Amino acid sequence: MPRWKIAGINFDHFHMGDLLRRVHDHPNAEIVAIADEQPGRMAEAAANFGIPSNRVYSEIEPCLIETQPDLVILCPAAARHAEWTERVAPFGTHILMEKPFASTLAEADRMIAAMEKTGKQLAINWPLAWVPAHVKAHQLICEGLIGEVREVHFYDGNRGPLWHGADKIEHEPTAEEKDASWFYQKAEGGGSMLDYLGYGTTLGTWYHGGRKPIEVMSLWDEPTGLEVDEHSVTVARYDVGLSKFETRWGTFTDPWTHPPTPRCGFNIVGTEGTIANYDYAATVRVQTREHPEGIEIDAPPLTAPHANPVQYFLHCLESGSPIEGPLSLEISRIGQQISDTAYLSAQEKRTLPLLT
Repeated sequence: MPRWKIAGINFDHFHMGDLLRRVHDHPNAEIVAIADEQPGRMAEAAANFGIPSNRVYSEIEPCLIETQPDLVILCPAAARHAEWTERVAPFGTHILMEKPFASTLAEADRMIAAMEKTGKQLAINWPLAWVPAHVKAHQLICEGLIGEVREVHFYDGNRGPLWHGADKIEHEPTAEEKDASWFYQKAEGGGSMLDYLGYGTTLGTWYHGGRKPIEVMSLWDEPTGLEVDEHSVTVARYDVGLSKFETRWGTFTDPWTHPPTPRCGFNIVGTEGTIANYDYAATVRVQTREHPEGIEIDAPPLTAPHANPVQYFLHCLESGSPIEGPLSLEISRIGQQISDTAYLSAQEKRTLPLLT
């Protein structure tokens, strides 16, 4: 079995710390380098994972040349996913890109094209894809428990992107931090819609079995003093009905501490029943014709090699298995199509056919 050499590059998104922890804990992988053009952002990771100073880089190309990683984890701002994929791809490494796929469909297609030239794999990580309740819901759908999926209703978010860091350590942001953060800059792909809508549209596509909607309409709030949204609602019309995807920065509590109201997660309606699968819940609630009153079904912890994105990606590379589900380019691209159409719909304040 190979020992996988993995580098973490670009720390725009604090999820880098979470992903590096998955590498650190993997018995067949090692962190060979971290790199960021702002060295101060790497200090916590270097300390947490015992990364020596000669493996901490402020220049990207020397990092890739000297350490020759098999896999690079990228966590840039949403609007720079294509730029960074194109920058790293020529070095012949697989790439795990932290969500979203990109800030536009055109950028997503640039990423696909850049990786096709290398023959290496690209996967898009959606952290909600590793929530046992969401995985259990998909399993039950595949088993036919609720018949054909007709509606997917998604509501998700958190108190705000600066209220927590790696490993979900709480941090109350200052006004200066908010002003400086890319999360609140339109040009960098900020806003709750681009931060969270892809979760709903990508996992929603997974639940819909890869089905695409016909048209999309969306609205977002326009907070005073901000150039990005903190709340958006998107409705997608499919040939089987309507689905809704809602994003929110400013929930009363974070969903991983105390479930807010509305509760974050999914409600799925099929021809023969329903499923309620909420973020971080230990069970899913199911209604069927045999149990119209509803029953709770356990959502057990995920097991190897399907317990986290690093473990799963390396398993696919080792076994030659295709990347499937939300991490796949096929499902993630449909999610991006819906998100792109929603963004344009919110700008133009009208319903639009699904962008291609």
